[in-house]
Amino acid sequence: MNEIFDPLNLLLLGLAVFILFRLRSVLGKRTGEERPPFDPYSKPEQQNGQANGQDNVIPLPHQGQQSPDGYDDMAPARQEEDGEVVIDKVAPAGSALNNALKQILSVDRSFEPEPFIQGAKAAYEMIVMAFADGDKKALKNLLSRDVFEGFSAAIDDREKRGETIESTFVGIDKAEIVEAALKDTTAQVTVRIHSQLISATRDKGGEVVDGDPAKVTEVIDIWTFARDTATRDPNWKLVATESAE
Repeated sequence: MNEIFDPLNLLLLGLAVFILFRLRSVLGKRTGEERPPFDPYSKPEQQNGQANGQDNVIPLPHQGQQSPDGYDDMAPARQEEDGEVVIDKVAPAGSALNNALKQILSVDRSFEPEPFIQGAKAAYEMIVMAFADGDKKALKNLLSRDVFEGFSAAIDDREKRGETIESTFVGIDKAEIVEAALKDTTAQVTVRIHSQLISATRDKGGEVVDGDPAKVTEVIDIWTFARDTATRDPNWKLVATESAE
């Protein structure tokens, strides 16, 4: 029993109590340098508290760098030789298409053919699927007034007949700019799009009256997009459609 009160044991016990006290005084304190908790389901930019709130935004045929108010004030000026190189990649130098694209580039410094094509492909899928679903609200933001009225009338006629469209967008095999023009301040770019769709129209009774719900169909469309370069609205809209078949 006396061994418990041995001076050496008392010294060791006192040292242990002191160390424990110091640890408890430090553990649990925040220094202000800690990293935020890691969330494996959040996007990378959200880890630093910098989520931009645009998770549902799909880029359309305009790819210029924009200022916070959605316009092009922040788009960097492109050097003339760089613009020519970009245009020459999609249209032979000296051709009518090359000259027209360079005219558009001269009044819209944010215009680039390749990003435009990617945006046109995204818009194409959105428009095709919105038409099949009869979603006029989605179509209105993507189409010019005349084209929207045509699409809207077709949707109304379909609904009056009690028909529905079942459509699956398989993908786009190819998209290329085939024509361009600058009319006053309005830029127009025409794109030939090769896509694959599964589509079938059913009547009131559910019978297929057009298309095939089990067949992939190749479709070639020629769509023209336009934008008034004199306005601060950066959006391009579909202004004309044509089928190559």
